[in-house]
Amino acid sequence: MTAAQADLRIDRPSVADGAALWRLAKESGTLDLNSSYSYLLWCRDFAATSAVARAEDGAPVGFVTGYTRPEDPHTLLVWQVAVDAAHRGRGLAAALLDGLTARIAAERPLTAVETTITPGNTASERLFASYAERHGATVTREVLFGAGLFPDGPHDPEVLYRIGPLSF
Repeated sequence: MTAAQADLRIDRPSVADGAALWRLAKESGTLDLNSSYSYLLWCRDFAATSAVARAEDGAPVGFVTGYTRPEDPHTLLVWQVAVDAAHRGRGLAAALLDGLTARIAAERPLTAVETTITPGNTASERLFASYAERHGATVTREVLFGAGLFPDGPHDPEVLYRIGPLSF
C-alpha cells in the first residue's frame, strides 16, 4: 500500500456494506448498475471473493467484487471494481485487486483472473494490464458477449480478459 493509501484498510465486505457498494457503483458513472438487492446478496454470498477498502471511519471507499467460476474453481472472475472519486488516482483499485487475489491464493489455488471490459474503458484496461505485468502473467482477450446479445437496448460488447497463468 502506498503512503496515500495508508489511512485505508482492505478487508471482506459485510451485508452492512451493500448499500455503500451500490452507491459507489452508481457514482462511478461507468459500471452497469445492478439492483441494490444484488449488492446486499453479493456482500453476503461472495464476501470471500470480494474486497472493500475502508476509510478511517470504516466507510467503504472502494470495492472489488468477484467469484470463482463453478467450472473452473481456480479462476477468479472479477465482476466490478469501483473507487470513490475522492480516492481515485492513488492506486487503490490495484491495491484492492492485489490484496483480494493474494487472500484467495492463500486459501486455495488461484491460477487465473478473468474480467470483462467494454471497449474504450481505458481505466479498466490499464488496471488489468498492470495487474498482469506485476504478476508476470499474460493477457488474452476475446469478445465474450457481443452487443446483440443484450436485450435491454444498446450495449457495447463485453470483452473477456483472461490473465494467467498466475503463481503465488
